[in-house]
Amino acid sequence: MSAKDIFHETVKQALEKEQWLITDDPLRFKFGDVNFQVDLGAEKLIAAEKAGDKIAVEIKSFLNPSAITDFYSALGQFLSYRLVLKATEPERVLYLAVPLDAYQTFFQLEFTQIALEQYQILLIVYDPANEVIVQWIR
Repeated sequence: MSAKDIFHETVKQALEKEQWLITDDPLRFKFGDVNFQVDLGAEKLIAAEKAGDKIAVEIKSFLNPSAITDFYSALGQFLSYRLVLKATEPERVLYLAVPLDAYQTFFQLEFTQIALEQYQILLIVYDPANEVIVQWIR
């Protein structure tokens, strides 16, 4: 089992504040002979009779000295998870959770913006100090 990100509980709390029910911590799934686990699985019920929105959230801290190295790692995980989720749980939408300071700096660079658009990366921007979601970017 991989280690939880330093901001794992922060993002979990922030999602719960927005009325998301954490259904999996972590969300485990298998594709062929390969095991995967995304940090969180969550669901937001719309009404008692209706199926709710389902998400998977991969949490990243971007605390290493090289943001581009963190991005390479996050992008590889995100694309792999999205590929497998499409086959195993197509109703679940995958998000990459990034801290506000990384979003305001590294994620504003031209390269990063083009990569996000090209690879259709969905983001959750969170404020680790206040344990809140600042922005959902689709």
